[in-house]
Amino acid sequence: MEPKGKKAGGKKSSALHATIWSDGAARGNPGNAGVGWIIESGGETLLEGGRFIGTATNNVAEYEGALDGLQKALDLGVSTVDLKMDSELVVRQINGVYRVKDPKLRERYGRLRAIIAQFAGFAAVHIPREENKRADRLANEAIDAAVKGR
Repeated sequence: MEPKGKKAGGKKSSALHATIWSDGAARGNPGNAGVGWIIESGGETLLEGGRFIGTATNNVAEYEGALDGLQKALDLGVSTVDLKMDSELVVRQINGVYRVKDPKLRERYGRLRAIIAQFAGFAAVHIPREENKRADRLANEAIDAAVKGR
């Protein structure tokens, strides 16, 4: 599934703040997995998307969704970001509360830290699953499209 939406004004802004809503889903653990993300600024959706990531665990999918959303935000020229996720584990790992022990997550954590370092400001926030329905829908649509062969 390709990103949908538009760039903010079509140009990069050095002071653009955005909120990223990110989610990952796995049907089985591991199982068919997908990610979804939405980038919003000033109450408007700048870009949203999702993709099928193959067979993965839910935690791997959560990391991949965050990686995708953050990279797309960088591509849009976002300078500060609030990353909102319903994965308490991933948010606590990003914030340094939990160590990252799993080798598959450790590699993704390293890539995530490298992307985060490119923002002037960053915050990761745990949110209830009910507040992340749009990102969850995008992740599940990506799985459905792959399973149906689209």
